[in-house]
Amino acid sequence: MLSKGTAIQKSFLVPLFALQAPASIVSWVKGEYGAWTAFFALLVRLFYFIPGELELPFMAILLLIVAPYQAMSLRGTQGGAAISLGIAAYLAFQHFSRLGSLQRAFDQGSAIASFAVMCIAAAAGLLII
Repeated sequence: MLSKGTAIQKSFLVPLFALQAPASIVSWVKGEYGAWTAFFALLVRLFYFIPGELELPFMAILLLIVAPYQAMSLRGTQGGAAISLGIAAYLAFQHFSRLGSLQRAFDQGSAIASFAVMCIAAAAGLLII
């Protein structure tokens, strides 16, 4: 998904990953270690330039730390799965429509990204069943 062959907005991956992250990772991030990790990441971000792809994990950590209880209670429910499916469907639509045609989506440069988009959409669809 982070490869150069895709034309999606990578910021949509952050809430998708936050909704589908395992409970052990969420508890770690919402705990003391996650707060310190976010603090040090903020310090690094203040003094150094971080490319967009490397900034996504940092944003996911911050989103999980500051998310209210109501948003975190969606994880593992049908509502959370529906939201994940909606985000995945939007990412797939955005990817395939920006590339122009289905043939271009499976060219050498973007075949891996197209396969990743389809896998994320399939995984989100399986969660809702």
